[in-house]
Amino acid sequence: MQSSRRIRTLCEAALFMAASLALSYLKIPIGVVFGGFGGSVDLVMIPLIVFAARAGASWGVTAGLLFGTLKFFLGGGAAVNWESMLLDYSLAYAAVGLGGLLRKTKHPLTLGALLGCLCRFGIHYLSGVTIYAQYMPEVFMEKTMTSPAVYSLLYNGSYMLPNTVLALLLCAFLEKPLRKWIQPEA
Repeated sequence: MQSSRRIRTLCEAALFMAASLALSYLKIPIGVVFGGFGGSVDLVMIPLIVFAARAGASWGVTAGLLFGTLKFFLGGGAAVNWESMLLDYSLAYAAVGLGGLLRKTKHPLTLGALLGCLCRFGIHYLSGVTIYAQYMPEVFMEKTMTSPAVYSLLYNGSYMLPNTVLALLLCAFLEKPLRKWIQPEA
């Protein structure tokens, strides 16, 4: 990559991470309603998805990793240990950047949003099955909990499903207006 393109991409990464960080303060808490630790519906993934679609997966993953770490420290993140901080913030948002793998498809934003959201959910699910299994309540969503896998699926699905739907709708709406801007440069 040319030096000037690299600097421009680096500046774009900083701007999109800043936009995501600003959007992280506008949220609807969901997880706490169910007696859990957190989880919210917000728009933080949208700038990360758009950036990944423009710059590619390696840049998107890096921006997501840095954003997730900043979100933990600057956005009031909560974690029970360093592993949960790493999984639920740094790696979860890095996974959103994997949407950049689909940047050369016909619908890079929409498909990138779907892939990024599914990958982020996968990281949260893994965290729930491993780290948060010890905090599994006996009853969750009016269901008796006997399996950390089911608990993690329900808990993380309670906020990731609305986030995924929101990301898909917004990215589908932005697909056409941003098409020329996100196309890879020759």
